[in-house]
Amino acid sequence: MVRKLVLEAYNPDWPHRFEKEAKQLSKVFGEILVNIHHIGSTSIPKTCAKPVIDILVEVTNIESVESRNPMLIELGYIPRGEAGIEGRRFFRKGGDERTHHIHAHQVGSPHIERHLNFRNYLRAYPELAKEYCQLKKKLAKLYPDDIESYTDGKTEFITEIENRARKWKEQSMK
Repeated sequence: MVRKLVLEAYNPDWPHRFEKEAKQLSKVFGEILVNIHHIGSTSIPKTCAKPVIDILVEVTNIESVESRNPMLIELGYIPRGEAGIEGRRFFRKGGDERTHHIHAHQVGSPHIERHLNFRNYLRAYPELAKEYCQLKKKLAKLYPDDIESYTDGKTEFITEIENRARKWKEQSMK
């Protein structure tokens, strides 16, 4: 079955869905948990998103995540291994009608800062969040049944924002 690309306007319930899931995940990850963050477009007001809650889980030891797989499966998650990003453990929930993704990274992974910087920058610059939404809408029209092409079409914009966000963060640290 081909997944249909669906974008929704920002939903103020998304942060609540994150919080509810984060409570369950805190119990699952237990003593290896360092922090849980809401990332991705559902964490950025004034933008649109696929209605999938992206969750960044920081852990003390990435190798310990596999021992949590049975509990995550019980919650409806499907383990996907690294899924193309070295050092990550990725999980999907909801089958073809996805509801949540978990991106688990070990503390110190550059992917943690990259995700958080991107989110924080677009929260600070809502006009860019709106521009990102317009790009996603355009790509969704062009590629309604082709998630890969949709994702590829966002790459240049995302890379540019990640670079700006990194510099913005560095400036704020001075």
